[in-house]
Amino acid sequence: MKTFSFLALAAALSLTSLSAAEPVDVSVDKAAGMLASGEKVTVLDVRTPEEYADGHLKDAVNIDYNGSDFEARIAKLDPEKPYLVHCAAGGRSGKSMELFKKLKFTKIYHLADGYNGWTDAGKPVVK
Repeated sequence: MKTFSFLALAAALSLTSLSAAEPVDVSVDKAAGMLASGEKVTVLDVRTPEEYADGHLKDAVNIDYNGSDFEARIAKLDPEKPYLVHCAAGGRSGKSMELFKKLKFTKIYHLADGYNGWTDAGKPVVK
């Protein structure tokens, strides 16, 4: 019986790793803490290139939510790596969460207050 239980647990764990995780909304302070701690998380800025050029989080990757190639570019990312996704105020990035789930990304953090919340809190940006 113990062998069966172990095999069932192992099977359940392997199936879990194949499914998408629910995105997690994080506050500005939580996101800043993640980045400051050296946690390996890629910042995805889904604003327009013009918005990005006006200022962005350090080392952020810009993939325009409104771009015709948005889904294709997201699909090229490694779904096993952690990403912190944001737009200006949470609207576009919030809508993009369904795509991340569809593509079975496993570690998605959503900066719910967006870039505007980040700057309003006095957090550093690159211009």
